[in-house]
Amino acid sequence: MSDLQAAAARAMACLDLTNLNDDCTSEDIKALCQKANTRHGPTAAVCIWPQFVAEAHGHLLGTGIRIATVVNFPGGDDPAEEVLDLTEKAVADGADEIDMVIPYKALMEGHPQLVPALVSRVREAAGSARVKAILETGVLGDADLIRQACTGALEGGADFLKTSTGKVAVNATPVAGRILLEAIRESGEPVGFKPAGGVKNTADAAAYLDLCDEIMGPDWARPATFRIGASGVLTALLATLDGEDAPVETAGY
Repeated sequence: MSDLQAAAARAMACLDLTNLNDDCTSEDIKALCQKANTRHGPTAAVCIWPQFVAEAHGHLLGTGIRIATVVNFPGGDDPAEEVLDLTEKAVADGADEIDMVIPYKALMEGHPQLVPALVSRVREAAGSARVKAILETGVLGDADLIRQACTGALEGGADFLKTSTGKVAVNATPVAGRILLEAIRESGEPVGFKPAGGVKNTADAAAYLDLCDEIMGPDWARPATFRIGASGVLTALLATLDGEDAPVETAGY
């Protein structure tokens, strides 16, 4: 197995196969769940809209593939009570992980205390489900703001720091990923990292694995601590594992 094939195998086991398209249907969810159980083994999870969690739970029973869903998504400014109600319902429907957008606009407006406040409330509402805090690093832009977002999410008890919604112009970047990983390392807490959006091919996925290996150590990046949020990269990973040429990249998450 080549180095790139080894990276593809690692990445696929850590993939949150995603469909957060506005026109997503029940048939799309069924197809996504089938794709997640690949000929080279399962992905870590599917990431879908809350209204499809119960359906996905039925499709994925017995596979070990987790279900992630999104709240306060994508704008990060939904009413808190709606966010908490949606979190509780999603977990009741079978969600294993809650990917929540932090109130990043409030952070940019000078209200950093609202970040840990909401994260901690979602963390409580999620019960045993993991909470991934989406920082929307491409909008925050400034390294100091991204660090503040990390600090607030960690203070609130987030289980993962996630870069992006995939719904803005700039999503995951290695620069932002380094900031998140360094914040996790400095915290000393068992918190994971999820780059999302913009991971298009095996080389992109390998670059984030290399970044994790550099900052956190060679054995750190595994499904419990590292995820890739993407929709199209699975095709590229499978092609790499099959020893085939990668397909032409497509637009999207």
